[in-house]
Order: sequence, then C-alpha cells, then structure tokens
Amino acid sequence: MTNTLLGGLSAEEFLAEYWQKKPLLVRQAVPGFTGVVTRDELFQLARDPDVESRYVTHDDHDWEVIRGPQKASDLRNKKRPWTVLVQGLNLFCPDGDALLHRFDFIPQARLDDLMVSYAVDGGGVGPHFDNYDVFLLQGIGQRRWQLSNQEDRSLIEDAPLKILQDFRPVHDWVLNPGDMLYLPPQWAHNGIAIGECTTYSIGFRSPTYQELAQQFLDYLQDTIQLDGIYTDPDLRLQAHSAEISDAMVDRITESLKRITWNRDDVRGFLGAYLTEPKAHVFFDSPDEPLDHEDFLDACTEGISLDARSLLLFTEGQFFLNGETVHVEACDQAVMQELADRRRLDSIAGLSEEGSALLYDWYCCGFAHVSDDLME
Repeated sequence: MTNTLLGGLSAEEFLAEYWQKKPLLVRQAVPGFTGVVTRDELFQLARDPDVESRYVTHDDHDWEVIRGPQKASDLRNKKRPWTVLVQGLNLFCPDGDALLHRFDFIPQARLDDLMVSYAVDGGGVGPHFDNYDVFLLQGIGQRRWQLSNQEDRSLIEDAPLKILQDFRPVHDWVLNPGDMLYLPPQWAHNGIAIGECTTYSIGFRSPTYQELAQQFLDYLQDTIQLDGIYTDPDLRLQAHSAEISDAMVDRITESLKRITWNRDDVRGFLGAYLTEPKAHVFFDSPDEPLDHEDFLDACTEGISLDARSLLLFTEGQFFLNGETVHVEACDQAVMQELADRRRLDSIAGLSEEGSALLYDWYCCGFAHVSDDLME
C-alpha cells in the first residue's frame, strides 16, 4: 500500500531521497480516490462552531479571511473565487482518521492532522510557504500547483494571509483525483482550483525550538524542587537602598544553577507535550457504559483508540492525552501494538491491570469497543 502511495518507492527510499529534501509528485497515489466526505458534509462541518475552519475569498488585489463557524450564504457565493478549509477532519470522520494514519511511516509523534479544502474555480489561498511537511492528495476535480524554491520570502503588506509578493514558480503541475504531491518545508507553493475541487492535506508538526523551550520550562515547573530560602547573613550597608546589589545577583545565580535536567526529563516532557490534545478537543464518555465484565466480552471483537486520543511510548513509558500512564511490563508489548495500530483485535494476554486500564480509557471516551457491539 505504501509503495502505491509513494509512487513505487518504499518508505525507506522516500525518507532517504525526498523527506525534507525535495518535492515528489505521485500520479494515482490512491487510485480512484475522490475524498472521504461529500461537499454537503464538508459544508456542515464548516458551519459547526466546534470545528476549526477558514473561508478565504479574493479578487485580483484583495484577500479576505473569515474564521468559522461559516455562514451558509458564503458557501454559495458566486461573485468571487473562494475556498473553505476545515482542520482536523480526522477527528470528525472515521475515514479521514484512517486516511491520516496511512502516513504512519512517518512517526506519529510528528503527525498533526488532516485538513480538507474545497474551492470553486480559481479559488485558493495564494502563493505561500509553510514551515512543515505536507502531503497534498487530490479529491474531486483538478487543482493546479505551482512550486518554487525561491529564497525571496517578502510578503504582501497588510494582507490577512502570508502571501508572497514576488512568486516565481519552477514547477507547474495539474493534479487529478488520486494524485498526490509531497512538499518539504519552505517550498513556496500556490494551489489554484480548476473548476470545483477538493484537496486533502496531511500535515506534520514542526514546533519551533523557541516553543519547545518555553513548553519545557513550563513542564519543569511541576518537577523541580529547590530547597531552602534566600538568606544573606553577610549583608552590608548599601549606598543606595533601591539598588539590586551584585551580591544578591551572585547569590541567586548560584541558586538557580541547581536547576538541572537530563534525557529522562526531556523524554517525559516530550511524551506529555506530543500527546496533549489541542485546546478545542473534548472527549465524550459513553452515555450508558458497559459494566466491566460486558466490556471484557465486547473486547473479544476488538478495541480502538478514539480518533482524538494520542498514545505514544518511549523506553517503557507510555503517554496518553498529555498524561503519563503506568503499564505493567507484561502488558507493554500489547500496548505498543495498540499505540502503533491504534486498535487491538482482542485484548487476550493482557493482565487484570492492563484490562482495567483499557476499561478506564473506555469509560473516559479515550477508546471504544467494536462498533458492531456498541450498536
């Protein structure tokens, strides 16, 4: 399946030759693909206040961006080219979640979400560049993609989008349903709808080191413990009472040197940071949860993580939705399979503690038993 997705390349060949190096155009990456939602379903999501969406319209000179929820009247606009973009489609559509995880040959720790854009003829978001990797899979219709590796990143002033002022494409391709384009970070691109079309964007996380540093320092607040209080028994009379003395600066400097961290601290931080759900994500507990014994019976047919759940592991440590989870050593192989595949065909072999953990996840809405058994 991956060979078709990557145009005959193995995942290893793709990573070695293309990942974060150069674009790749794959004709019929997903043969027969026309999308995972209909136009009406997409528009309904765009009008939902719990769904992140943007509406972009433009003419030759002006651009306008409206953040959701969208108005039904805008989605019927015929005056100017427009596009509507819906983020996190994988959270609301099982087929979208399945599509996103076809790209698990890239570590899930780097995976972000599935976005879908619908556009009328001429619609798009203008020539721009992103700081992250993206796969662009064509749904219905056609879209023209122009690409550039230019160094000039000057933007149009006062535009509501980061649109390049002087875009100079070096590639010009038209994608048909099922075609896919991979773009590394910093490659400028411009997608223009040819008639009505949809494009599915599989995006990846690329946090800045500044963001990582800030989040790590926040994480350390909950883990550091510096004993003692500030003292200065050798205090001397100062010429200026309002002056912060060098002696105070030196004393605090020495104290703060006791703040240290190691690889285990970074490992714990990454587990919590990378699995933390986005701010708008909430979980739904079952209205009438099964009791523990019925749950175990249901799990003989399988259990799946909720599309909103993020489960990662490292060196025997497990993290679910921003929290550290204790997993017994005898259960770790099974839990690794659940993290990798995001489902288990059965929970045979799990200890009582492991089964109890999954039951707790089920009650919290983090995981679900077989859909057939839930009906």
